[in-house]
Amino acid sequence: MDLSYWVMAILVGTHKKFHEHDSGTDHPERPERLEAVLEGVDLSGVGEAVIHFEPTPAKMEDLYRVHDKNYIDALRRFCLMGGGRLDPDTSVSVASWDAAILAAGAGLDAIRRLGDNEADSAFLAVRPPGHHAVIDRAMGFCLINNVAVAAASLASQGERVLIFDYDAHHGNGTQDIFYSSKDVMYASVHQYPLYPGSGRASEVGVGEGLGTTINIPVPEGTTGATYFGAIEQILMPAIEKFSPTWVVASSGFDSHIGDPLCDLGLTSSDFGSLITWLFSLVPGGRRLAFLEGGYDLDALRLSTAETIAAMGGETLHLERASEGGALVGVLNAIREQRARSLEL
Repeated sequence: MDLSYWVMAILVGTHKKFHEHDSGTDHPERPERLEAVLEGVDLSGVGEAVIHFEPTPAKMEDLYRVHDKNYIDALRRFCLMGGGRLDPDTSVSVASWDAAILAAGAGLDAIRRLGDNEADSAFLAVRPPGHHAVIDRAMGFCLINNVAVAAASLASQGERVLIFDYDAHHGNGTQDIFYSSKDVMYASVHQYPLYPGSGRASEVGVGEGLGTTINIPVPEGTTGATYFGAIEQILMPAIEKFSPTWVVASSGFDSHIGDPLCDLGLTSSDFGSLITWLFSLVPGGRRLAFLEGGYDLDALRLSTAETIAAMGGETLHLERASEGGALVGVLNAIREQRARSLEL
């Protein structure tokens, strides 16, 4: 069905099997997160523009494009044999394999649907999240790097992909996968110090990918003013030079001031502003957003609502934008450290 006459139509991809992934008793990455996200979609006020779809599983060759084959095969066996703990933070159950390959497939399905002019953009409400999953192992609640699977598929088709990660935690897995890529730019604003400990401004890529990794590590309490200062002063000059043809958001809502695991100062309104900026960089039909972190259910609901509204061209202001001036000294230090690293 061609719905291209809806100028700002939004695909929202999710699946009931995501609820069946069992991350462990009292784990913060729990099924109720998706319920809050879907409540946020309803709260967005642009329901007439939302097109729901159920993703199909990623194929093994899609996973092998970004992950070591031995790791993927071992993960599948481990889940199907009953699961258990992969690391101190990450556990799986029998149902986790199906959930993981559906989460990885969601972006690929959305790319196809956007190519068929079904919508202007897509939001993938998936779990488990993905941006900590490195090439050869699971990490930090993440099994398969969903964003990387989508971006690698686009890059294999000749696209130039910008991944913007505003989860409070640095997406070490996504950075690792594309650290030497000239076709995928990874940019992250994240709390530092914080798990997993990566994401210094000096991490700028290697080889053909030198300059295509951009890290903005910020201290606890950072508000939206610093995010937009970083966008203007550090990100935009590099993005303009890179000239992306697709943008992909790692939409981590744990940067919200109410999140129990992190200490940043954004509000839901800031997330709407961030996605509006990011999606303005490329034409409609070339825009994806994946759910990553976010562990306070009220904050998840409000942040999703603002994000979906912004994707539909609207603004809600369910909360006031965060208050506080830009951390000019922090941004100057990041810019200088990045410049020195690029010169080495």
